[in-house]
Amino acid sequence: MMTPDPRTRLAALVAEHGQSYTALSRMLRRNDAYLQQYVKRGSPRVLAESDRRRLAAFFRVDETELGGHPPAVKTTTIRRLDVEASAGPGALVEEDRALGATYFDTRLLAQLGVRAEDAAEIRARGTSMAPLIQDGDLMLVDQRDRRVQDQAAVFVIRLDGVLMVKRVARVGTILHITSDNPDAPTVAYQAGDRIDIVGRVVWLSRALR
Repeated sequence: MMTPDPRTRLAALVAEHGQSYTALSRMLRRNDAYLQQYVKRGSPRVLAESDRRRLAAFFRVDETELGGHPPAVKTTTIRRLDVEASAGPGALVEEDRALGATYFDTRLLAQLGVRAEDAAEIRARGTSMAPLIQDGDLMLVDQRDRRVQDQAAVFVIRLDGVLMVKRVARVGTILHITSDNPDAPTVAYQAGDRIDIVGRVVWLSRALR
Protein backbone atom coordinates (compact mmCIF):
# COMPACT_ATOMS: atom_id res chain seq x y z
CA MET A 1 0.00 0.00 0.00
CA MET A 2 1.48 3.34 -1.08
CA THR A 3 1.76 6.17 1.44
CA PRO A 4 -0.17 9.22 0.20
CA ASP A 5 1.79 12.36 -0.63
CA PRO A 6 1.94 14.43 2.58
CA ARG A 7 1.05 17.66 0.74
CA THR A 8 -2.03 16.06 -0.80
CA ARG A 9 -3.00 14.61 2.57
CA LEU A 10 -2.57 17.93 4.36
CA ALA A 11 -4.66 19.74 1.72
CA ALA A 12 -7.41 17.14 2.19
CA LEU A 13 -7.34 17.54 5.97
CA VAL A 14 -7.51 21.33 5.72
CA ALA A 15 -10.54 21.11 3.44
CA GLU A 16 -12.21 18.35 5.47
CA HIS A 17 -11.95 20.31 8.72
CA GLY A 18 -12.80 23.70 7.19
CA GLN A 19 -9.52 25.25 8.24
CA SER A 20 -7.36 27.85 6.51
CA TYR A 21 -3.68 27.67 5.73
CA THR A 22 -3.20 31.10 7.28
CA ALA A 23 -4.75 30.15 10.63
CA LEU A 24 -2.78 26.91 10.78
CA SER A 25 0.46 28.69 9.90
CA ARG A 26 -0.15 31.13 12.75
CA MET A 27 -0.82 28.19 15.09
CA LEU A 28 2.67 26.98 14.19
CA ARG A 29 4.02 30.52 14.73
CA ARG A 30 5.09 30.72 11.13
CA ASN A 31 4.44 33.41 8.53
CA ASP A 32 0.92 33.43 7.12
CA ALA A 33 1.93 31.88 3.78
CA TYR A 34 4.02 29.06 5.28
CA LEU A 35 1.64 26.11 4.80
CA GLN A 36 0.14 27.37 1.56
CA GLN A 37 3.60 27.60 0.04
CA TYR A 38 4.42 24.13 1.36
CA VAL A 39 1.31 22.62 -0.26
CA LYS A 40 1.13 24.65 -3.47
CA ARG A 41 4.79 25.36 -4.25
CA GLY A 42 6.66 22.61 -2.45
CA SER A 43 8.62 25.04 -0.29
CA PRO A 44 9.74 24.04 2.24
CA ARG A 45 10.41 20.60 0.80
CA VAL A 46 9.49 18.88 4.06
CA LEU A 47 7.77 20.09 7.21
CA ALA A 48 9.84 20.64 10.30
CA GLU A 49 9.40 17.77 12.73
CA SER A 50 7.82 20.03 15.39
CA ASP A 51 5.37 21.45 12.82
CA ARG A 52 4.43 18.01 11.58
CA ARG A 53 3.86 16.79 15.14
CA ARG A 54 1.57 19.73 16.00
CA LEU A 55 -0.44 19.37 12.80
CA ALA A 56 -0.84 15.62 13.34
CA ALA A 57 -2.06 16.25 16.89
CA PHE A 58 -4.44 18.97 15.69
CA PHE A 59 -6.01 16.77 13.01
CA ARG A 60 -5.69 13.62 15.16
CA VAL A 61 -3.84 11.61 12.55
CA ASP A 62 -0.61 9.65 12.59
CA GLU A 63 2.52 11.66 11.76
CA THR A 64 3.32 9.25 8.94
CA GLU A 65 0.34 10.68 7.03
CA LEU A 66 2.12 14.02 6.95
CA GLY A 67 5.50 12.70 5.91
CA GLY A 68 6.85 11.34 9.18
CA HIS A 69 8.83 8.13 9.19
CA PRO A 70 7.33 5.08 10.93
CA PRO A 71 9.14 4.14 14.13
CA ALA A 72 11.97 1.70 13.61
CA VAL A 73 11.17 -1.86 14.59
CA LYS A 74 13.50 -2.99 17.34
CA THR A 75 14.60 -6.58 17.07
CA THR A 76 16.44 -9.01 19.27
CA THR A 77 18.08 -12.32 18.51
CA ILE A 78 16.79 -15.67 19.70
CA ARG A 79 18.22 -19.15 19.19
CA ARG A 80 17.16 -21.14 16.16
CA LEU A 81 17.62 -24.82 16.91
CA ASP A 82 18.64 -27.39 14.35
CA VAL A 83 15.94 -29.79 15.51
CA GLU A 84 12.39 -30.51 14.44
CA ALA A 85 9.58 -31.23 16.87
CA SER A 86 7.43 -33.89 15.34
CA ALA A 87 3.69 -33.44 15.01
CA GLY A 88 3.77 -36.94 13.61
CA PRO A 89 5.66 -40.13 14.49
CA GLY A 90 8.40 -38.36 16.47
CA ALA A 91 11.94 -37.19 15.81
CA LEU A 92 14.76 -38.72 17.83
CA VAL A 93 16.98 -36.00 19.25
CA GLU A 94 20.02 -36.62 21.38
CA GLU A 95 20.86 -32.96 22.00
CA ASP A 96 19.80 -29.50 20.94
CA ARG A 97 22.00 -28.09 18.21
CA ALA A 98 22.05 -24.36 17.54
CA LEU A 99 21.40 -23.59 13.89
CA GLY A 100 22.16 -19.96 14.54
CA ALA A 101 20.10 -16.96 15.49
CA THR A 102 16.97 -15.38 14.11
CA TYR A 103 15.69 -11.84 14.60
CA PHE A 104 12.43 -11.27 16.44
CA ASP A 105 10.38 -8.14 17.09
CA THR A 106 11.25 -7.04 20.64
CA ARG A 107 7.75 -5.66 21.19
CA LEU A 108 6.13 -8.93 20.16
CA LEU A 109 8.32 -10.86 22.59
CA ALA A 110 7.24 -8.46 25.33
CA GLN A 111 3.57 -8.90 24.43
CA LEU A 112 4.01 -12.66 24.60
CA GLY A 113 5.77 -12.37 27.95
CA VAL A 114 8.85 -14.20 26.66
CA ARG A 115 12.45 -13.30 27.46
CA ALA A 116 14.86 -13.58 24.55
CA GLU A 117 17.23 -15.78 26.53
CA ASP A 118 14.41 -18.27 27.17
CA ALA A 119 13.11 -18.34 23.58
CA ALA A 120 13.95 -20.80 20.85
CA GLU A 121 12.63 -21.29 17.34
CA ILE A 122 11.90 -24.88 16.29
CA ARG A 123 10.34 -26.24 13.11
CA ALA A 124 7.35 -28.60 13.28
CA ARG A 125 7.08 -31.72 11.14
CA GLY A 126 4.03 -33.90 10.56
CA THR A 127 0.27 -33.41 10.69
CA SER A 128 -0.90 -34.78 14.02
CA MET A 129 -1.43 -31.23 15.37
CA ALA A 130 -3.29 -29.99 12.28
CA PRO A 131 -5.06 -27.74 11.67
CA LEU A 132 -3.46 -25.60 14.41
CA ILE A 133 0.12 -26.55 13.53
CA GLN A 134 0.97 -27.48 9.97
CA ASP A 135 3.97 -29.34 8.62
CA GLY A 136 6.85 -26.88 8.29
CA ASP A 137 5.55 -24.24 10.72
CA LEU A 138 8.13 -22.38 12.77
CA MET A 139 7.25 -22.38 16.46
CA LEU A 140 8.42 -19.93 19.10
CA VAL A 141 8.96 -21.92 22.28
CA ASP A 142 9.17 -20.36 25.73
CA GLN A 143 11.55 -22.71 27.52
CA ARG A 144 10.91 -21.02 30.84
CA ASP A 145 7.20 -21.92 30.76
CA ARG A 146 7.01 -25.61 31.56
CA ARG A 147 3.95 -25.48 33.79
CA VAL A 148 1.43 -28.14 32.85
CA GLN A 149 -2.04 -27.43 34.25
CA ASP A 150 -5.48 -29.01 34.07
CA GLN A 151 -6.30 -26.96 30.96
CA ALA A 152 -4.40 -28.39 28.01
CA ALA A 153 -1.75 -26.22 26.36
CA VAL A 154 0.63 -26.86 23.47
CA PHE A 155 4.14 -27.89 24.51
CA VAL A 156 7.27 -29.22 22.92
CA ILE A 157 8.15 -32.36 24.88
CA ARG A 158 10.64 -35.20 24.88
CA LEU A 159 9.16 -38.63 25.38
CA ASP A 160 11.75 -41.40 25.60
CA GLY A 161 14.19 -39.11 23.78
CA VAL A 162 11.73 -38.38 20.98
CA LEU A 163 11.01 -34.68 20.43
CA MET A 164 7.40 -33.83 19.61
CA VAL A 165 4.80 -31.10 19.89
CA LYS A 166 1.57 -32.06 21.61
CA ARG A 167 -1.25 -30.76 23.75
CA VAL A 168 -0.53 -31.61 27.39
CA ALA A 169 -2.79 -31.42 30.45
CA ARG A 170 -2.36 -32.57 34.03
CA VAL A 171 -5.02 -34.62 35.81
CA GLY A 172 -3.72 -35.28 39.29
CA THR A 173 -0.30 -36.84 38.80
CA ILE A 174 -1.10 -38.02 35.28
CA LEU A 175 -0.13 -36.12 32.13
CA HIS A 176 -2.53 -36.54 29.24
CA ILE A 177 -0.82 -36.07 25.88
CA THR A 178 -3.11 -35.48 22.92
CA SER A 179 -2.99 -34.42 19.28
CA ASP A 180 -5.41 -32.06 17.56
CA ASN A 181 -5.76 -34.50 14.68
CA PRO A 182 -8.59 -36.86 15.77
CA ASP A 183 -6.87 -39.78 14.04
CA ALA A 184 -3.94 -39.59 16.47
CA PRO A 185 -4.28 -41.46 19.78
CA THR A 186 -4.33 -39.96 23.29
CA VAL A 187 -1.70 -41.27 25.71
CA ALA A 188 -1.32 -40.84 29.47
CA TYR A 189 1.83 -41.01 31.58
CA GLN A 190 2.73 -40.55 35.19
CA ALA A 191 4.16 -37.02 35.58
CA GLY A 192 7.95 -37.08 35.30
CA ASP A 193 8.00 -40.61 33.93
CA ARG A 194 9.92 -40.62 30.62
CA ILE A 195 8.63 -37.11 29.86
CA ASP A 196 10.63 -33.89 29.66
CA ILE A 197 8.71 -30.66 29.10
CA VAL A 198 10.93 -28.54 26.84
CA GLY A 199 8.73 -25.44 26.73
CA ARG A 200 5.40 -23.99 25.73
CA VAL A 201 4.59 -23.02 22.15
CA VAL A 202 3.50 -19.38 22.24
CA TRP A 203 3.65 -18.25 18.58
CA LEU A 204 3.63 -19.70 15.08
CA SER A 205 5.05 -18.52 11.78
CA ARG A 206 4.02 -19.99 8.46
CA ALA A 207 4.52 -19.28 4.77
CA LEU A 208 1.40 -19.14 2.63
CA ARG A 209 2.10 -21.30 -0.40
